[in-house]
Amino acid sequence: MYGLWRPRVLGAWRVPASGPAILAVNHSHLIDGPMLMGTAPRPVHFLIKQEAFIGPLDPFLRGIGQLKIDRTTADRAAIGNALGVLERGGVLGIFPEGTRGQGDFAALRSGLAYFAVRSGAPIVPVAVLGSTDRPGRLIRALPPLRSRIDVVFGDPFEAGDGSGMRTRAALDAATVRIQRRLTDHLADARRRTAR
Repeated sequence: MYGLWRPRVLGAWRVPASGPAILAVNHSHLIDGPMLMGTAPRPVHFLIKQEAFIGPLDPFLRGIGQLKIDRTTADRAAIGNALGVLERGGVLGIFPEGTRGQGDFAALRSGLAYFAVRSGAPIVPVAVLGSTDRPGRLIRALPPLRSRIDVVFGDPFEAGDGSGMRTRAALDAATVRIQRRLTDHLADARRRTAR
């Protein structure tokens, strides 16, 4: 990542030095996951769509600890593997919107709330910001080589309300709280980086 782009990392000290943690990352670039893996202060295990695990990428992704998920169904094996990362005190990376888009946390899925409430792991909001809107780009979702990419870590927070409830209503309420915190962090990161 440092050879192809110019990452500027802000607030990495906010990631807990030990114990389980969930990095909730906005997703508008093709390189958001690899950029975070290359700049985070601890190894990050992402849930990655199974379609990415093809050819030589399959053993590579598995070798660096990434987790395959079937997005067309409730993939119990992937869910168990992700919870296992947290149970062992590792760091789980999640794109809360489920797929690449505007990267504004506008449409969160409930998976992040489920993992956070079920495990009790704190969520660390992360904003990956780079320029992809230049005209004439062949791959619009890929920042220009050697351009600056800002990776901004926010303050960790708990998703649950302290009740320990894991009902559908509790997860929906947690998703609303999470979305508010992630949106606020993204706005703050944009102010801090002038993006």
